[in-house]
Amino acid sequence: MKKLKIVHIASEVAPFTKTGGLGDVTRSLPKAQYRLGHEVRTITPLYGKVLSKKKHNLKLTFSNVKVYLNSKEAVRINYWQGYAMDGLPIYFVENTKYFSQRKALYGSKHENARFLIFNVASLKLISLLKFSADIVHCHDWQTGLIPYYLKTDFRYSKTLKKAKTIFTIHNLVFQFGKNWWQVPAEKKDYGHSRLPHINNPDVEYINFAKRAILSADIINTVSEKYRDEIMTKSFGQDLHRILKNRNKRLFGIINGIDYNTYNPENDTNIFKNYTYNSFEDKYLNKEYIQNKYNLPINSQIPVFCTTSRVTFQKGFDLILKTIIQLLNLNVQVIFMGDGDKNYLKPIKKLVKENPKKLVWSSFNPKEETLLYAGSDFFLLPSNHEPCGINQLIAMRYGCVPIVREVGGLHDTVDNFDPSTKKGTGFTFKAENPFAFYGAIIRALEAKKNKSLWYKILKRIMKESNSWEIPAKKYIELYKRVLKK
Repeated sequence: MKKLKIVHIASEVAPFTKTGGLGDVTRSLPKAQYRLGHEVRTITPLYGKVLSKKKHNLKLTFSNVKVYLNSKEAVRINYWQGYAMDGLPIYFVENTKYFSQRKALYGSKHENARFLIFNVASLKLISLLKFSADIVHCHDWQTGLIPYYLKTDFRYSKTLKKAKTIFTIHNLVFQFGKNWWQVPAEKKDYGHSRLPHINNPDVEYINFAKRAILSADIINTVSEKYRDEIMTKSFGQDLHRILKNRNKRLFGIINGIDYNTYNPENDTNIFKNYTYNSFEDKYLNKEYIQNKYNLPINSQIPVFCTTSRVTFQKGFDLILKTIIQLLNLNVQVIFMGDGDKNYLKPIKKLVKENPKKLVWSSFNPKEETLLYAGSDFFLLPSNHEPCGINQLIAMRYGCVPIVREVGGLHDTVDNFDPSTKKGTGFTFKAENPFAFYGAIIRALEAKKNKSLWYKILKRIMKESNSWEIPAKKYIELYKRVLKK
């Protein structure tokens, strides 16, 4: 197998920076490809008020580099180097004005300007490193101008002349620094015009994702089902037509999870380690979280959890329409997550009214796996879900998913069939509270049969969702585009 030179470019990479699943993917996929024997580099912004250079032992590689954005405009960039693991370098793009003014990764009024600079600076870095990349892998909208630049401003680069681009859509809702549906018709970016200068207000209307779809050599999504969905009007976020036009270059590869990071056998963030051969120890984690959250301590009471962002996308409309009926049962529910105040406000009100059954806490990454370890069920009734890795992590910890059959949830959770006793979770199709509640009741009924329940837990904990398989599929996709 030929060793490939691969560059991953992303707006966040765990454990350095992370707001969601993107950070997990961009940490784990490069590692898996490096372990397969390929030469891999990763590039991400240096968020000055979020990331500690000292803590991560970053070293200055290139300083005060003048990076031209066009024939008239330039910015000064510093490049720092760290390591994702031994032998796997990660580079950080530093510009104080654009990436060191905020205590959050995103949310600037000049989001497009920031990431336009990041895109150009990333390509400049590849040239400075003289890293003759075969593949430049661009993750989500924040890197969406890179395929466009490689076909325009950087088309004569000696270092990048062989490079092919792949653009991964992690969530098509997010296309650039504004909500695409709020853009006036006269400001809409059709993807073919020259880019405005960095100080031109119109730069904030550039549709990064659209330009990536039009320019990338290969486009992929993070599940096969989502690949099919986004070519429809219902899921395509107004880009379904151009995606359908490029369907021969559009692929779906399901995400994985890092089995070294997420392992109940040695996870130091849970109360009691366990395996699929020691389920009783899992219940010690349940009693621990019941005590931690001031709930009645009883390992026989079913515990439900959520760990996702509190948003419409994650199905919180359905959750709020179902929660009263659920709380009428002898169960406990723990919400851990931040997000939309329109959902958080009624949730917090219900918590006050049901303190012995319902808990809400802000998201804490150190307690995420503890919640899976202590809970029986994981709820994710998403409106749409490109892939989702929460359900994969939950399954790893023997926390049975109850999910809606969309996107990656459809591809990763098999509905339990009581006649064959096969399945890895409880799913439903219709976007209504009755279907969701029906799946919950089916799950609770299955749990009453201890022997059957242990078989389900053993099955989901043994399920193979590591990054090894998707990493190999990405390599095959790279080879496919390189042949063309």
